[in-house]
Order: sequence, then structure tokens, then C-alpha cells
Amino acid sequence: MARRALQDYQVLLARTQTVHRPVGPLAYDCVKVIVVRDGSAILFSEFGQKPVRPGDVILLGPNVLCGSEPEGHITVTTIYADTDYVIDQAFWQYAGILHDRLDAPVFVKETFTEPAQIIRLGEHQAGLLMPWLDELVALSLHDEEARFHRMQALWFAVMDQIAPHIRVTDRRISSSQRAKSVPVHPRVRRFAPTRAEAAEVREALSAAIAEPWTLDELAGMVHLSSKQLGRVFTDAYGKTPLAYLTMLRVEEMARLLRETDLTIEQVGRRVGWHSRNRATSAFQQATGLTPSRYRAMRVTENQHPV
Repeated sequence: MARRALQDYQVLLARTQTVHRPVGPLAYDCVKVIVVRDGSAILFSEFGQKPVRPGDVILLGPNVLCGSEPEGHITVTTIYADTDYVIDQAFWQYAGILHDRLDAPVFVKETFTEPAQIIRLGEHQAGLLMPWLDELVALSLHDEEARFHRMQALWFAVMDQIAPHIRVTDRRISSSQRAKSVPVHPRVRRFAPTRAEAAEVREALSAAIAEPWTLDELAGMVHLSSKQLGRVFTDAYGKTPLAYLTMLRVEEMARLLRETDLTIEQVGRRVGWHSRNRATSAFQQATGLTPSRYRAMRVTENQHPV
């Protein structure tokens, strides 16, 4: 899927692109830091619809759907950062109060963050990032392995300017912070390898998104209790199994709306929802747009999302 395409083996990857047509929504299994350089757009994600303009920085946790509708055009530099790499940095940042890496998940779950944020950094402060971003893109395109430490230095320089503005809270303060899923902040995942049971359930969901999966059925498949599976899967992917399934269905629903003339009800049935109302509600909650509004945008799949 698209969310894996840019992030299979590279710890850091940076790209600058100009987009003229609506794109998304798509999700990536990595952390994304997007700096708006020129132009403007309307973003749609779990936070609804919000405008972005030069000087804005968009932060997206892994497996968070997001798309955009440029207002003419928008030019952005996007950094794709491996989730475990970002987690490791968080551990060392707080190493003075943590006994070891296995303490990190407990510590970070006390910090409730939003899965998608827009930081209004301002054009002047964002302008300071541009030389670092340009060098990061150049290294990422040509010689990322040989200059890995330089890429890290540039990443740290960028995040040093952004990190003080990241919103962090210990309580649920917005509708995008859903009660049924842990916020998809990069530090939520464990440092230990992903449990085989979580990976098996993820593969099953991805292979048959239209199946009427239940938590009990998924748990039985990997010989865990429902509670155990919920904990193991959330530790690995930041969402409960059924919330992850919803994300997969919305992504496929968006593709069908773009590429076919099927009705919204037919598209919903294709992905596993047998009610137009249910399909519409889930799609709007995940993207901030109704299916009808999304289809009207004539979104193209051949661009990466802002």
C-alpha cells in the first residue's frame, strides 16, 4: 500500500513537491513532518477540514489518513521518519527519568496527543528551516546511506525548531482524540519487536477488509483474549484492531470513489459496510469530508498526499 512505499528500509526520507490537484486520503506507516513552502490548500483528516499556508507545519502520526485540496497549488517539503527511530529519540530524551526502554510506553501513554496537528510556525521561523530541508532532500535523493549522520543532524535541527510547538495534553480535549483508540503519536509504540499475533491480525485485516470481523474472532485466531489482543495490537500500531480496520476501509472506499462510478452505497458494501449511513459516517469521521464531497473533488491517485 502507499503508506509503505516510501518507508520500507529508510530511516529518514525527504521530498519537496508541488501539487496542483486534490490528493488522498492516504495513510503511511511512518511519522510525517510536512512544511508548507508556497501556495495553500485545505487539508482533510480526522481533525476535519483546515486551511494550510506558507509557514505551517503538519505533523501526522503513523496510520493517520490525510489528504488535501490545493487552492491553485501548494509546495511542501515532507520528511518521512521511521516510527521506531522517532521512538528511540523520545526514550533518550527522557532517559533521566526512565529505567529502561520498556518503561517508555507507560510513560508516553500519560501524554495524550492528537494524531494530526497543524502548527502555525509562521513564514519567518519556517524560513529558517529551508536550508536544512533542502540539504535533507538532496542527501535523501542521492547519498542517504553515506551521509546518514549528517541527515540525523539536519533532522535534529528541524525538530529543535518544531518540537516546542507540538501540542501535548494528558486528557481528551478534541473530537479527533477518539476514546476507542490510543492517539497515534510516534512514541506510543513499544521498543520491543512487534508481537507476531499483532502482525498476523494486521495481515488478516488487510487481506479481507470487507469481512465482518469481530474482536473475539480476531483474538481467537491468534489464541489471545480480546483484552490481550487489544493491548498487543494497540501497542504495535497505535489503534485497536477495529479502528485499524476502519482506516483500511476508508482508504479503499476513497480509491473506489476516485476510480469507479459505483454509488456510495455500493462502495460502502464493497468495503464491508452494508448501510450508506454507516459508510458515510465512518468516511466523514476519518477524513473530514462526506463521500459525495470527496468524489466531487475528482481526486487523483498518482500524487503523494500533502
